[in-house]
Amino acid sequence: MMSAQCRKRGFWIWASSLIGIAFGLLTIKEGGGVLFGDGVARAAAGNYVPFVVWFNFLAGFAYVIAGAGLWALQRWAVWLSILIAGATAVTFLAFAVLVFSGSAHELRTVLAMTLRTLVWAAIGWVAYRALWRSP
Repeated sequence: MMSAQCRKRGFWIWASSLIGIAFGLLTIKEGGGVLFGDGVARAAAGNYVPFVVWFNFLAGFAYVIAGAGLWALQRWAVWLSILIAGATAVTFLAFAVLVFSGSAHELRTVLAMTLRTLVWAAIGWVAYRALWRSP
């Protein structure tokens, strides 16, 4: 049986908060491995773009904070989620400019940034609908 808090939270906020936290922890782990790990992690990353890795690593902490805020039903987490989506889109755009100028990159970075942008846009939308517009 679900608790009253879980019922109030609703499935989509529950799922969004857990996805945000899990996504953040994985992002911190993977980005930290490339930035601070041994040469093996960097070699495995291939032609990574440093500013994208740094952005994603630092954003991972914001992901965890936003996810925790959503779990706690905090309205500020709505705006943090939307900010994350926007900042990710801007970083993706800067990356695209670099790619179209002929810079070396990995296809998996294109796919990962697409996924990050879509996931955080969806989390921001869910959070806005559930927490900001609710009474």
